[in-house]
Amino acid sequence: MIDVKCLASGSTGNSYAVDDGESVLLLEAGIRSKKIMTGYLDLLPRVKGCLITHEHQDHARSAGKLAVQGIDLYATEGTFGRITDIDRPYRKHIVRIGEQFALASWIILPFETEHDAAEPCGYLLYSTAAREKLLFATDTYYIPNTFRSLNVIMVECNYSQKLISQSVAEGRIPESMERRIERSHFSLENVKDFFLANDMSSVRHIYLIHVSRNNGDPKLFKREIERVSGVPVTVL
Repeated sequence: MIDVKCLASGSTGNSYAVDDGESVLLLEAGIRSKKIMTGYLDLLPRVKGCLITHEHQDHARSAGKLAVQGIDLYATEGTFGRITDIDRPYRKHIVRIGEQFALASWIILPFETEHDAAEPCGYLLYSTAAREKLLFATDTYYIPNTFRSLNVIMVECNYSQKLISQSVAEGRIPESMERRIERSHFSLENVKDFFLANDMSSVRHIYLIHVSRNNGDPKLFKREIERVSGVPVTVL
């Protein structure tokens, strides 16, 4: 089975690792490289690369330093164009949305996401070792694709419409920020619609990621997604 490990999830930084028993992929580089290298110390000998969804600092902060440490980076051309501190160009591997590629024991398909970034994407991962399929999607307000035969889902559930409207009403955030979040992040309501639109028959676990501290409610989100999906949920 695919095992998921998380060092950080949210607007202050994101870092995950997925392990199929044969090789490991890092997902995002949004925290200090020292924390990444020490946090995944036992996995490092089997790490084959780091997949980055977009250029924002909470997802790509340590990309350049990971390259110095010998870890290959994978991202779209638009994303690499906005990350300016990578001085190991041979560690950069451009991925293209809709074009599948193999990396160690993984087959990877980047797919389109919607965010205020240069060329963001999500990743559909199939492990030939574990024979499982994992979906990784974050920082998007909409996922245009549907998927079949998923086993593990890691998906953003950033805010709920009720909580963000309450934040505006109480003066904690301006309306302009509410509009920006609604056009760049996945709400609880949209996540539920996403699950209803997809084949969930093979899903064994859901991980909710990038939950907002101010506009999210981990306990509510876990309860609501388990109710809709019928699948165990962990909030990272």
